[in-house]
Amino acid sequence: MDAELIIKHVQVFNAYFKKFFYRDVAVADGKFLHISEVDDMPLKAATVIDGSGKYLIPGFIDIHMHIESSMTTPIQFAQAVVTQGVTTVVADPHEMANVFGLEGIEAMMDIKCSELIDIFYGIPSSVPSTSLAMETSGGSIGVLEVERLLSRDDVLCLGEVMNFKDLVQNRDSTINQIIRLIKAKKPELVIEGHCPRISGLDLSKYIGTGVDGDHTQQTVKSLEEKIQNGMFMEIQEKSMNKENMDYLVANNLYEHFALVTDDVMADKLVEGHLNSLVKKAVQMGMTPEMAIYVSTYTPARRMKLLDRGSIAPGKVADFILLSELEDVVIDAVYKGGVKVEEKTAGRADPQQRFPAHFYQSIKLPKLSAADFIVKTPDHKAKMFCRIMNVQADSTFTEESFAWLGAEQGHLLWQSSKYCLLSIFERYGKNNNRAYGLAGGDVLQRGAVASSYAHDSHNLLVLGKNTEDMVLAANWVIEQQGGICVAEQGRMIAALELPVGGILSEEPLARLAEKLKGIRQALKGLGYHHHNEIMSLSTLSLPVSPALKISDRGLINVNDQEIVSLFVETK
Repeated sequence: MDAELIIKHVQVFNAYFKKFFYRDVAVADGKFLHISEVDDMPLKAATVIDGSGKYLIPGFIDIHMHIESSMTTPIQFAQAVVTQGVTTVVADPHEMANVFGLEGIEAMMDIKCSELIDIFYGIPSSVPSTSLAMETSGGSIGVLEVERLLSRDDVLCLGEVMNFKDLVQNRDSTINQIIRLIKAKKPELVIEGHCPRISGLDLSKYIGTGVDGDHTQQTVKSLEEKIQNGMFMEIQEKSMNKENMDYLVANNLYEHFALVTDDVMADKLVEGHLNSLVKKAVQMGMTPEMAIYVSTYTPARRMKLLDRGSIAPGKVADFILLSELEDVVIDAVYKGGVKVEEKTAGRADPQQRFPAHFYQSIKLPKLSAADFIVKTPDHKAKMFCRIMNVQADSTFTEESFAWLGAEQGHLLWQSSKYCLLSIFERYGKNNNRAYGLAGGDVLQRGAVASSYAHDSHNLLVLGKNTEDMVLAANWVIEQQGGICVAEQGRMIAALELPVGGILSEEPLARLAEKLKGIRQALKGLGYHHHNEIMSLSTLSLPVSPALKISDRGLINVNDQEIVSLFVETK
């Protein structure tokens, strides 16, 4: 036989003309062999399928995402997304890097599932996200670790560069040493960025270092400036508003952006992945052809994956058959020319894929009510305090100020309208703890504790009363990681995350159900956000504007400075 598979009578998406052609397609040795006119295929195959007019498109390619955001293992992640048409991802394992350093990265990379999807990697560039002076992480990544990882064939890029201040103001910073190493050893490597609210000369300096991609939340103004300055835009769902999408379409900017997922939680993953964004783009006015183009061809070119992203001779035969184009209804997915269901049948998933100590990462004693007493710098009856205001439509926060009562050197936060936000260093390095106050669209009662707290993943505890905060925190400590929601002295929702305090090995459907329970519990306690769990877990992300918290204290993100909870007044 000339080929293993021939699919006849299909509408084939051609990335070069950006339109469909009615064709027959032959596959051999896992690659496309020939695309012919209908009923004019000169080859024979062991298997011939009549596509009956279905749409044949390349497998979706997601070039900016974090497997750990789904709180599941690479195998379970792969099993989920391949059925949704995703056949290639570029993952940045910086969550595991923040917990276990190089060992965590390599543990993720060494789990292979190429018969399901191809997982390539970005080397985490900012671990911790700022510096050890600003936050305590379990691991850190420097020049030596990056040099070792550069030798791997599955590395395609340097992951998102977050620490803007070190990059543009300190030539001898770790990130600049890493970039110099890359330019010397592997100058063709793509360097990804993370630059929210950076513009003007600062943006030019940022791009001038070689960092020329950004996936953060955009506006029309930021899209225009960044694309004009040569940046490649990775558009995640929170940037897919009407104004942004209309701008990209009206200005025919398809060569300069790709759709990406960044973070998809388990309860959302069971519903969809990149396929959901393709469908949303079409609903927002993008033609199906161009929505497919920016989720297959442009991401492949951005990451220099020249062997995929289009239906053409010699390209990897990763493809999707759609029965409905505009609604992106997937009829079948093929990986390397083999139908996915044939690959996944009987796939075993051993219970333990990580080293034993990955399951013992929470090195904290149990907490008590005394751990949530906030001492004031003097014995005044009122203290002027810095407040972190949470916004329902963003993971960015805003800073405000308010007077709170105090008594005998203790802040009376429980009688205020604000939540106490606490961070406890959980790696056994320094026993740091920090306190802040959160207002806005957060809890109105009860408490939540989580070891999943970007990016250093220390123990985060947010609550309105001490009793519930102690209960939730101690459950997480006992379980060696997880998320727990408590109200009126009882646990109302919980999720175990025993691998590094950030991953579960439970079946994805069960994990998703528990995560949904956490989300519903948070909503029930008054947390108002389009993604409550992401909002909660980024309250401790000191590279996301404007006021955040780490184990070292409250952080003014724009200035990258630790600031006091208590503000002096004249």
